[in-house]
Amino acid sequence: MHQLDALKQFTTVVADTGDFKQLGAFLPQDATTNPSLILKAVQKPEYAPLLKATVQQFSGKPLDEVVDRLLVRFGCEILSIIPGRVSTEVDARLSFDTEATVARGERLIELYQGQGIPTDRVLIKVAATWEGIEAAKALERRGIHTNLTLLFSFCQAVACAQAKVQLISPFVGRIYDWYKKSAGAAWVEAERSGANDPGVQSVAQIYNYYKKFGIATEVMGASFRNVGQITALAGCDLLTISPELLATLAATETPLQRALDASAAAQLPLEHVAYDEPGFRLALNDDAMATEKLAEGIRAFCVDAVKLEQLILAA
Repeated sequence: MHQLDALKQFTTVVADTGDFKQLGAFLPQDATTNPSLILKAVQKPEYAPLLKATVQQFSGKPLDEVVDRLLVRFGCEILSIIPGRVSTEVDARLSFDTEATVARGERLIELYQGQGIPTDRVLIKVAATWEGIEAAKALERRGIHTNLTLLFSFCQAVACAQAKVQLISPFVGRIYDWYKKSAGAAWVEAERSGANDPGVQSVAQIYNYYKKFGIATEVMGASFRNVGQITALAGCDLLTISPELLATLAATETPLQRALDASAAAQLPLEHVAYDEPGFRLALNDDAMATEKLAEGIRAFCVDAVKLEQLILAA
C-alpha cells in the first residue's frame, strides 16, 4: 500500500489546489482553494476559456462580484469531481472587517446555491483575525460553515473553538519556515523534522487540546513543505495537501503509522483556556511568529487578489 492510501485510513485527505484538472488522479474527499491558488490556475492556458467566459457572462457587474463568481465557478468544477466540500476564501482585504466578511460569505453561499450546490458542501474561508473569527461565529449561526485560515497560534485555535467554527487550517509549513529562518545557521534539519518540526508540534498541540475537551471543530493541517510533515500528522482530522506532495505520497510505499490519536489525547493533563478580545490580542501579540506570519499571509493574499482583478479586467 502506498502512503497516500495508508494516510486515508487515518485522515481525510484534502487537495490544496485550484487546478481541478489534477484532482482525478488522487481521489481526495475535499478540496481547498485560496486567492493565490486560483490566481495560479487562471494563468494556465487550459483555464483561459473559463476565465474569459465568466468575465463575458458577468460583464458590467461590479468587479468584486465578478471575482466571487469566478471563485464559485472554480468551486463548482471542483465539486463535480470530489465527493465532499470545497473551501472558498473571502477577499483578504476584508480580514479586519467583520460585517463585510459576513456579507461576502453570505454572497458566496448564495452564488453556490444559484448553481444548485447545497450549503453543506461549501466552507467559507476566513482569515483567523479577531474580526474574522467573529464573522465566522455569525456565519455559523446562520448555517454557513467556515474554514478559519492563516492560523499559526494556539490562541487563534482556542478562539475558533469558542466561536464553534466548523474547521480550522493551522499552517505547518509557514511555521516551519519562520523558525528555520529565525535559527539561521543554528538550524539542524535532522533535529527539527518529523514530530520535532515546530509546525507539526503546533498542530499536534491544537489537535490534542480539541480532543481532550471534546471540541467539535475539525483540525485540518495545511501548508506543507515536505512529506515528513504530513506523515508526522497522520491521524489528524484532515490534511490539505498540494498535488505535488500527493503525488510523492502516492509513489512512496514506506509503511505509515498513526501519529495523532484522539483517545490518547483525552488522557493528557491539559488545562482549559478561554480568551476574550483583549486576552486574544495580547496572546497573539506575545507570539512573534504568529503575529508576523498572519500579517504576511494577509498581505500576500491581498496582493494576489489585486492581480486576479487585473487579469479579469484584461480578459
